[in-house]
Amino acid sequence: MAGRRTRGQGAHHEQRRDEIADAVLAIVAERGLAAVSLTTVAGQAGISPGRVQHYFPAKRQLIEAAFERGNELSGVRIRRKTGSDPDSADPRLVLTTVLTELIPYDAATEAHMRVRQSFHALGFAEESIAARLRVLYAGFHHQMAQLIRRDQEAGRVRGDVRADDTALALVALAEGLAAYVLTGVVEPQVARDRLLDEIAGLYG
Repeated sequence: MAGRRTRGQGAHHEQRRDEIADAVLAIVAERGLAAVSLTTVAGQAGISPGRVQHYFPAKRQLIEAAFERGNELSGVRIRRKTGSDPDSADPRLVLTTVLTELIPYDAATEAHMRVRQSFHALGFAEESIAARLRVLYAGFHHQMAQLIRRDQEAGRVRGDVRADDTALALVALAEGLAAYVLTGVVEPQVARDRLLDEIAGLYG
């Protein structure tokens, strides 16, 4: 994927898109996904509804932009906790940080996960979104499996653990628990503790 342009008109365009996506995330955090519309996003971003529509003609595209922006901001939080180079960080720390980031723990992560799971729901009806999610998750599962393999090589995880299967199960557990948190089935700390117990069992 090509990197963002950082100068001139391209930089302004990307900055405006980020501001609109940030507005969507703020609305979701304060009022929920149902409150997202061209009008409410325009008001939050301080621009006209026509300008919002210029960048994102439909609500689905607003959700997609917020999904991407939420993932980007999540990546910033993860790097802040693990260091700028995940390849040189402790694999267990990276694994734990990435997976627990999927459990909402404040307004920003709750908004991110609400948008993320709403985008997943769009994939049930739209094959283009489903196809994109399959590619994203293939990469995500591979990254988590590589962390497990690194600790297998270091003797911290048993050699008979199937890294690919374990990575898939851990990601699915984290996102399933996130859905429970968002719907009030369990408290965030309960979900986090359950996930941490599963990770600890991998290293036990």
